[in-house]
Amino acid sequence: MSEAASVVTQPEPAMNIRPKKRKVRIKTLIALYLLVSPMVILLFIFKYIPMYGVIIAFKDFSVYKGILGSDWVGFKHFEYFLTDEKFWQVMRNTIIINCYDIIFGFTAPIIFALLANEIYQKTFKRVVQTISYLPHFLSWIVVAGIFYQFLSPETGMFNRFLGLFGIEPIYFMTEPSIFRGILVFADIWKNVGWSAILYFAVIAGIDSHLYDAAWIDGAGRFRQVFVITLPHMMPMITLLFLLRLAHIFGIGFDRVFLMQNPLVYDVSDVISTYVYRLGLEQAQYSLTTAIGLTESVLGFVLLIGSNWLSKRISGMGLY
Repeated sequence: MSEAASVVTQPEPAMNIRPKKRKVRIKTLIALYLLVSPMVILLFIFKYIPMYGVIIAFKDFSVYKGILGSDWVGFKHFEYFLTDEKFWQVMRNTIIINCYDIIFGFTAPIIFALLANEIYQKTFKRVVQTISYLPHFLSWIVVAGIFYQFLSPETGMFNRFLGLFGIEPIYFMTEPSIFRGILVFADIWKNVGWSAILYFAVIAGIDSHLYDAAWIDGAGRFRQVFVITLPHMMPMITLLFLLRLAHIFGIGFDRVFLMQNPLVYDVSDVISTYVYRLGLEQAQYSLTTAIGLTESVLGFVLLIGSNWLSKRISGMGLY
């Protein structure tokens, strides 16, 4: 046997792969931190630093004295608005409109996503989804103008249609009994497609073999929705519902402010518009800060409580 053959080839020392993997992981984490850092910095600057101004809720704030120089008054402003009948009327309107939004506005995207999922023709399905997204990109100024023109008692298309049957024009935008419904419908029309995007994503991720197996077992399309589609959507529905519930004391200012008028203040005036008039028109900055702080605390408590209840009942929650 030759000398070369008799030499046992020794394996080279195994390369230490773990340090290399660790370096790659560190580089990846650094890149992610750098990517997220601008958002965190902006959040800290514009959300957390201004929070020190909340102390004016406990002061008699004066623009000339500043935040630190204004006199402390304790819970004076909280006692004032909690005993004000107008505030409780505004709170009632806020909760009622938000309940309408949850009952109709929150369920509308779910129903729309389920119905759109039943469209087999892919091109037509994409067209329907695209058309449903478009109103979301309209500002509330445009949306309010559309509804005022469409529901106008003189030139509105809807009243002209009613006139064909001899029905007198209806003043929709000044009728307190139906104005809340108009607010809710306007929000649904504007956001139903956009709000359904997350549900479309969940439905697209469902394994198609589950539907095939259910079809073989004799389940029709309607039953498949309840035994396959909805159970897969429930985690997302729970998450969005809890986040929506946390904002039950707040309504988008622009929607209500642009569509309301003095004739429907009794049913449409909400916390945000009430705070606007007190704060910007009457310069009661401390009072409006106290109202805003109370609204935030109540929303936070409601979020924590509803999350705890959801986890106890269904095992699903935010954390």
